[in-house]
Amino acid sequence: MTAPNRNVLWATALVDELVAAGVDAVVASPGSRSTPLTVAAAGHDELRVFSQLDERAAAYFALGRARRTGRVTPLICTSGTAAANYHPAVMEASEARVPLLALTADRPPELRDSGANQTADQEKLYGDAVRFYKDLPEPAANDRALRSLRTTVARAVATAEGADRGPVHLNVPFAKPLEPTPVPGDVPDDIPAAAERGRDGPYVDVTPGAPEPGDDDLRALAAELGEADRGLIVAGPADPPGIDPESVTALAHATGFPVLADPLSGVRYGGHTRVAPVVGSYDAYLSADLAGDGSEGWSDPSLVLRLGASPTSKRLRKYLAATGADQYQVDPAGRWREAEFAATELVVAEPNRLCARLSRLVAGGSGDPDWRAQWEEADRTAEAVHDRELDAVEEESLDDEPLDDEGDAGFHEGDALRAVAGALPDPATLFVSNSMPVRDLDRFVGPTTANVTALGNRGVSGVDGIVSSALGAGSATTDDLTLVVGDIALYHDSNGLLAIDRCEVDATVVAVNNDGGGIFHELPIEAFEPPFTESFVTPHGLDFEPLSELHGLGYARIDARPPAQSDAAADGGESPAERAAAVAADVAAAVSRAHEAAGSHLIEVRTDAEASHRTRERLAAAVERAVHGEEADSA
Repeated sequence: MTAPNRNVLWATALVDELVAAGVDAVVASPGSRSTPLTVAAAGHDELRVFSQLDERAAAYFALGRARRTGRVTPLICTSGTAAANYHPAVMEASEARVPLLALTADRPPELRDSGANQTADQEKLYGDAVRFYKDLPEPAANDRALRSLRTTVARAVATAEGADRGPVHLNVPFAKPLEPTPVPGDVPDDIPAAAERGRDGPYVDVTPGAPEPGDDDLRALAAELGEADRGLIVAGPADPPGIDPESVTALAHATGFPVLADPLSGVRYGGHTRVAPVVGSYDAYLSADLAGDGSEGWSDPSLVLRLGASPTSKRLRKYLAATGADQYQVDPAGRWREAEFAATELVVAEPNRLCARLSRLVAGGSGDPDWRAQWEEADRTAEAVHDRELDAVEEESLDDEPLDDEGDAGFHEGDALRAVAGALPDPATLFVSNSMPVRDLDRFVGPTTANVTALGNRGVSGVDGIVSSALGAGSATTDDLTLVVGDIALYHDSNGLLAIDRCEVDATVVAVNNDGGGIFHELPIEAFEPPFTESFVTPHGLDFEPLSELHGLGYARIDARPPAQSDAAADGGESPAERAAAVAADVAAAVSRAHEAAGSHLIEVRTDAEASHRTRERLAAAVERAVHGEEADSA
């Protein structure tokens, strides 16, 4: 059937080509200039359209979905500031290597730079953040133009999902009429079928390739690994579609190397941890000062194989740099992702295939059993301290610096992460906010056999778009979704909660509300008052219960602040540690109830940022004393 006008023909061909390339969903925001694209998407039987009112939330929703699936979820918006609102998510997608495709509708060329309403310069709007950009020609109803369009769309999707994954941008101009209004003679009857309706499959079928070293270089690397008695595999935050834990496990067994797994690596959690030497509490006992200090019973690595992005743990990054070990940074795009500039070699290779091939080539690599035991024992000790299991460590590790009765020994925000993680169903998707939640997950939630997919936005680590990213991830799986978010991040993206209803995503949102920017207590600016409280912590006094009412969420509040600040009645005979255990149990019970009940839920955990920070400091010192001895200093 002939299209009623060239805009309909053009938009239909574009959307058909997206589906042929494997796209199964788009995120569209309302607008006039994008009408042809939205109508074409809504009318396609093989495409799900997620409707989002706010373009910034839409872009993060698409980013979260792509982070979970490894496949692009295109965005559709109108002209003007709508396209600008995609920019933060485009930046995150670029640095985190998440496939993203922005389809920004635009005025036709003659209306640009003319003062026309809702018109801005959208050419190369996102600069170097995109892997591919094209300002499409105006719609035309002829063979060559349609073949060019289909080719461009196929290239765009392939680039977004290629070895150097990331965002791409197609600027799509349309002149009126924007609706499917018949325009006599606008679309001829003799357009070749391949141009008008496409081919069987993508118009251009792209065969992806995976970079890998040549045979000689691979054998040389395998020899280096096999000769190293003290090696480490460091798995940083994974790029979609993820690091294969089985390949990493096979290499760990072949070499005898412990695996230091970031919580966002896809390697810290899962059934493979039953047999793989996965270490997760390193942030509690490593520091740059530890490297080469000759601590009794502690040895440094001589070789490190690094996979994924830069680890969340600053202490790990600084420690690795200070050891002077040979560091092999593996990156499929050949980009540099090691900001200490201590890596000695860049290995351009797809990490999963590389690990699998190396595991078969490493000869005689079993490592030093004492080396592996060092890391496993350090992890067990850190876990015991975090659990307040004083019978598992030297009791004086916690008692050398007595903790006061104002809550410093009690519940802290890391306990909230531990309680949430322990209450997750199996399988589960866990999305964590930037600032303290991801850091607390890193330090306080160690390896587990539970099937947990932990995700976060660590590309540029912004506080914005967290809710929308989590809901986008949840839209791509049947796993239960839990989001742990700070109060500032929830405030920033509270309108993203609208997707729970509009996009039919159930979620349990745990908001750690410490009334401001708690992470600033970890920075030297804390000592400067003013302006510390008003200009950095920025207390807001918000109560998030009305937000749950606005979006129809179940609500629970847990007051985890020290007794002097808490609204809850304090038990005078209850020790801080006993109160911490009771509050953690309350958090876990609330999470369990939320997952067992229908619908979505908001659990607000009120904490005191300074008290939590002081407890983190005391526990860090206790871990270092327990692991390294009395002379260890916290970094």
